Amino acid sequence: MRFSRWCRVPWVRALLAGLYVVALAAAVPHGAGGHARQGDWTSEEARRFWGPTRMSDAAGDDSEDGSGTEAARRRAAQRITTSARHFAGVPTVGVIFYVGQDLKDHHCTASVVHSPKGNLIITAGHCGLGDDAAFVPGYRSGADRQPYGIWPIDRTFTDPRRDDYGDGSDLDVAFATVTTDERGRPIERVTGANRLVRTPGFTNVVTVVGYPASDADPADQAVRCTALTSRLEGHQQMKMRCDGFYSGTSGSPWFTRFDDRKGVGDIAGVLGGLNGGGPDGEDSDRVSYSPLNGDDVFALYLDAINGREPRRD
Repeated sequence: MRFSRWCRVPWVRALLAGLYVVALAAAVPHGAGGHARQGDWTSEEARRFWGPTRMSDAAGDDSEDGSGTEAARRRAAQRITTSARHFAGVPTVGVIFYVGQDLKDHHCTASVVHSPKGNLIITAGHCGLGDDAAFVPGYRSGADRQPYGIWPIDRTFTDPRRDDYGDGSDLDVAFATVTTDERGRPIERVTGANRLVRTPGFTNVVTVVGYPASDADPADQAVRCTALTSRLEGHQQMKMRCDGFYSGTSGSPWFTRFDDRKGVGDIAGVLGGLNGGGPDGEDSDRVSYSPLNGDDVFALYLDAINGREPRRD
C-alpha cells in the first residue's frame, strides 16, 4: 500500500495508519501471530499471511528515475566482495549440532523463518537433521552461555523427491520445528525471524550468512558475503562466487534484502542443491549453489506449519 505526499499531514497519517492496521488484521488468518490454531492452513491463507511474495514485493519497482530495483542492484554490485568476512553474526542465523557433542562440531547453518507458531527454521535438505539435533542462533564459539539459547529440534520436513545430483537437488531445502524455551516462548519471540520469499529470478544481489565448520575455519565465527548470483546451468538453482564458504555453511540463508540493524531479511534461497551446494575440487569453497524458492518450497513450508508428513506423487 502506497500513500501520496499529502499523507504527511499528522491527522491524515494517523487515520491512514489506523485503517492500515484494521486492513492488515482482516487479512491475516487467526493464529498468525504465533499462536496455535485449529485445522490446517490452506495455500490461500498462506498467501494472505505473507502478502505479495513475487517480484512486486520481493524486489520493489524498476522505476526509470533510478530509484527502483535495477538501480539498487547496480549500487549493491559495487559493494560485492569476492571473499567472505568474519563478523559477530545475527540473532536469526545459527548452527546445527548434535546434542552430546561439542558445540564446535556444528555441521550445518540454519535460520529462523517467520511462521504462525513462531517455531520454524530453514536449512538445506541434505543436512539430515536427526532426533538429537539442536539449533544455536547467534552462535558464539567458546561462550559459557549462548546469547539466544539452545533449541532442540523436534521435527524435520524435507521433500521426499530430494536427491544430491539429479533434478531432486533442486529440492534441497528443509524446514524444522524447534521446541519452546523454559519460559514457554517460541524461538521467533526471542530472536526475531526472517521472511520466506519467492526467488525473483536467477540474477540477484544476495547477502549470505553462514558458519563454516571449525576444522575448516579455525576462527569458528559467522561469515558473510555480498554476491551477484547467476544460473547454475541445467538446474533451477542460483550460484555465487565467494571464497570462504567451507563445509558447515550448508543451509546458509541467501538474503535478497537484509537489514543490518535488525539482523533480519528476506530469504530467497539457502546454500545447498547440486552436490550438496557446490562443486568438487579447488572451487569447492569458492562457488556455492542455492535452489530457487518456488512452488515446491512453499508447499513444503505449508507441510511444516501444518505439522504433516510431506507426500508427493
